[in-house]
Amino acid sequence: MRTLLNLIWLIFCGLWMAIGYVIAGVICCILIITIPFGIASFRIANYALWPFGRTVVKDPRAGAASAIGNVIWLIFAGIWLAIGHIVTGVALCVTIIGIPLGIASFKMVPISLLPLGAQIVPSDGATLVGGPPRR
Repeated sequence: MRTLLNLIWLIFCGLWMAIGYVIAGVICCILIITIPFGIASFRIANYALWPFGRTVVKDPRAGAASAIGNVIWLIFAGIWLAIGHIVTGVALCVTIIGIPLGIASFKMVPISLLPLGAQIVPSDGATLVGGPPRR
C-alpha cells in the first residue's frame, strides 16, 4: 500500500514539491553562508518525493546552532512553506481518494517549519534514532 500511495503522491504532488525544494537548496548553496539551509532543503526534497513509510524525529545531537538556524529558517522560509503544505493538504482532502495525500502534506508541515535538528527515518525505525542510551 505504501508503494502505491508513494507513486500516486509522486505523480500528483511529490515531484513538484521536490523540484521546488531542490531549487531552493541550490540557491542556498550558491550563497555560501546558507549552505546548512541548502542541505536541509535537499533532505526535505528527498522526503517530499517518497513520504509514505517515513517519519520525522528530533535529532538527539542537535544543539544551539540548530535552534538559531531554525529561528532564521522559520522567519524567512518556514512559515511560507508550512502555509503551502497546509493549503495543499486541504485541497487534497476535498476528495476521498486525496485524503491520504492530504495527510502526507500535513505531515510535512513540522519539517518545513523547523528542518534543522530533525532526521527523516523509516516509520519502523522511528524509535531507534540516536542509538542505544549512553552510560
